[in-house]
Amino acid sequence: MALSKIFYGLCFSMLLLGLVHAQLSTTFYATTCPKALSTIRTAVLKAVVKEHRMGASLLRLHFHDCFVNGCDASVLLDDTSSFTGEKTAGPNANSLRGYDVIDTIKSQLESICPGVVSCADILAVAARDSVVALSGPSWTVQLGRRDSTTASLGAANSDLPSPLMDLSDLITSFSNKGFTAKEMVALSGSHTIGQARCLLFRNRVYNETSLDSTLATSLKSNCPDTGSDDSLSSLDATTPVTFDNSYFKNLANNKGLLHSDQQLFSGGTTDSQVKTYSINSATFYADFASAMVKMGSISPLTGSDGQIRTNCAKVN
Repeated sequence: MALSKIFYGLCFSMLLLGLVHAQLSTTFYATTCPKALSTIRTAVLKAVVKEHRMGASLLRLHFHDCFVNGCDASVLLDDTSSFTGEKTAGPNANSLRGYDVIDTIKSQLESICPGVVSCADILAVAARDSVVALSGPSWTVQLGRRDSTTASLGAANSDLPSPLMDLSDLITSFSNKGFTAKEMVALSGSHTIGQARCLLFRNRVYNETSLDSTLATSLKSNCPDTGSDDSLSSLDATTPVTFDNSYFKNLANNKGLLHSDQQLFSGGTTDSQVKTYSINSATFYADFASAMVKMGSISPLTGSDGQIRTNCAKVN
């Protein structure tokens, strides 16, 4: 009897301290919304077929969500009178896209399972399905996240890594979220798809000597030294709409588009990891998949925390 009292007292204390959390699960919607995953997959595939770049955009939405106060769909919230959301933060403004695809998916899910599937889970599943749609690896997404009721412009401006960062700052930025340097390199491989604005790589093209000269010349035609800030170039010039290991092959040949990309292969501690991935795509795929599962588990709201938003852009 005394032992049971101690046990329950300990459990109560842990609950008060916030140490007991509901866990994410791979079967979370198996009974409450069995068609959830297939609905998301179909919508993502349709969007990616319509515009291949959307796959990279949906993957990036999940990343920009999770790195700011955890995977809670805060990135999707519009500004309100009580908080300024994350959409206008420096790393997101005129850059993040795919909100319409998420809204379409949410609308479809609300029609078949009202109030059940969170926007945060939609982001996590859509990211996986986007990678698969572009011939990349798959992984089992943990589910059961709930949606935040607020967002943070300040955290979005401070916590998301910049394309202008040096290697040491990149390692620190990812370490702050619990990732090793190896996992940071693996996650950076997401730049095997997608595009970047001229504004973000202009200095590299015109002022850095570590960029392949032939690539630099071709980039200048689309990114003049002044103006055309929003002109786009592929992060991976070799296979821009296929999720593969070409990104790492490019880095090994000084063809990284962003300063932060090339920093991964610049005589530093991550050179060997880049080389490994450039040679062995299976190793990259496995490491990327496990890092994505880990990223999707950053500080999720579970149990009775947060809510299941009916509209991903607004708190209920």
